[in-house]
Amino acid sequence: MDPVLPTGSDQLITKEKIARDWLTRYTGMPLSEFGDYVLLTNFRDYVRRFADRFSCEVRGEDRPMQAATNSDGLTIINFGIGSPNAATVMDLLTAHRPKGVLFLGKCGGLKHSTEIGHFILPIGAIRGEGTSDDYMDPLVPALPSFKLHKYVSQKLVERGLDYRTGVVYTTNRRVWEHDEKFRQRLQSYTPIGIDMETATLFIVGHANQIARGALLLVSDVPTTPEGVKTTASDAAVSRDWAVTHLELGIDALTDIDDQGEEIKHFRY
Repeated sequence: MDPVLPTGSDQLITKEKIARDWLTRYTGMPLSEFGDYVLLTNFRDYVRRFADRFSCEVRGEDRPMQAATNSDGLTIINFGIGSPNAATVMDLLTAHRPKGVLFLGKCGGLKHSTEIGHFILPIGAIRGEGTSDDYMDPLVPALPSFKLHKYVSQKLVERGLDYRTGVVYTTNRRVWEHDEKFRQRLQSYTPIGIDMETATLFIVGHANQIARGALLLVSDVPTTPEGVKTTASDAAVSRDWAVTHLELGIDALTDIDDQGEEIKHFRY
């Protein structure tokens, strides 16, 4: 039976108790159903595709987050959009302590060598969102867990897919494309892509000692007039690449689980 928060004023409400209560409340999934490895995404459609593939139940259709777990113990969660939601889900996952978490998100490409439909396996993220500052000093770099990314890279190579590595910039801003000062500052940081969650996931994962990674799909090229994301262009990217994106994540985490390799990123 899942825990219920104590109601008495003399009961100490710890972070762990809150996380255990809220993870179930936000997803509608009992703690006993969460797997050892977790895919995170911004897309309800990815959860539905996952559930259809493995004939498993989608939990939380009426909740802020939707989730599903297959028979192999792999869980997928749609946590929503933006760094506050990213921090929330990484905090709530401390209730379960997964062995590894992989974020399947989209990003804007910022280099001439990065085209729509390419994948980015970020080696780090610039903390431009602010949320992560509540977890660690701004000088702490936002990094993935190397071994987890090694498995993702292998899956990309096996499929003969083009992918890029580099640093992405994470921001809370929307509709920044016509802000020239922001664009100039962004260019000076030399990131390969821009998104709204990766740095937060890396830092909060580090703070909570959860192994984590990200595989980003380039969905737009926002620094060019014709490359700004629209409903139509985003739908085309999803149509052409969503299945592959999801399969890469499933294959990578399933392979890690099958081989039983330790991927935890220890504090330094």
